[in-house]
Amino acid sequence: MSSPLTHFLDFTIANALHLAGILILALLCLRLLRGAANKIVKPAGSPAKGAQQAARQVGQQAGQHAVQQREAQTQAVADKVYSIGRKIIWIVAGLTALPELGISPWPAVVVAGCSLLAFSIGARETLRDVYAGLQIVMEDQFVAGDTIQAGDTVGRVEQLTLRRTLVRDGRGALVSFSNGEMRTVSNLSRDWSQAFVDIGVGAAMPLEKTLQVLENAAAELRSDAAWSQALVDGPRVLGVQAYDHTGTTVRLQVRTVPTRQDEVCRELRRRVQMELQRQGIAIASGR
Repeated sequence: MSSPLTHFLDFTIANALHLAGILILALLCLRLLRGAANKIVKPAGSPAKGAQQAARQVGQQAGQHAVQQREAQTQAVADKVYSIGRKIIWIVAGLTALPELGISPWPAVVVAGCSLLAFSIGARETLRDVYAGLQIVMEDQFVAGDTIQAGDTVGRVEQLTLRRTLVRDGRGALVSFSNGEMRTVSNLSRDWSQAFVDIGVGAAMPLEKTLQVLENAAAELRSDAAWSQALVDGPRVLGVQAYDHTGTTVRLQVRTVPTRQDEVCRELRRRVQMELQRQGIAIASGR
């Protein structure tokens, strides 16, 4: 009966060449895997269209930070993919080399197959989360630092891994989501944000004068250098939104750089109120 020791003593140049071929093939596969993993990375020097627009609107520093965040995130995923793929390549290469050393690979193949089957059955949820995490990164849905809405939770992404996403909500709570559970996610930090401001005035107030007063307040905000950097479009007066016996509701629209719509709307309301008071226009009761 032959043994590994006997086979080792019978080791030939052909066996050595086979082992060398397996090693070269494994190294070649590693090289190809590294190249494929690097394709995942989004370089900071060539941001996506949305990131370029955000950089122009928010400012060079904030835009560059967002692009660097995307590069770091995709680089982490590429490293993880390469690490897992490298282990698989070396395991396959080792199993392929065993016959050259006089060792049957089939017991190891059976054990590895059973282990893989048991793992896949027991970790279905984890595999689902990892697959969803890969989709989030590859499709650039959001990165750490973005403000998102997932279900009823709105907050800033503090950490994103292949398995879960951590969001800091408005209460300051750190909410953990499994990536596979987030079916619909709204990214509130891309390109621009939008908000509407409704102003109710008394029914006896002249409509044309009211519209002119609101336009003056909007124009004043647009021309203010301290706020113009936060504006993308507007504020603009859209017109009458609703009316009844108690008064008229006029709507204004404003688009801002990401996540700044609330503070801009507060400033717009302040200016509108001051302008209405100067012109003696009464605000509708109960609105």
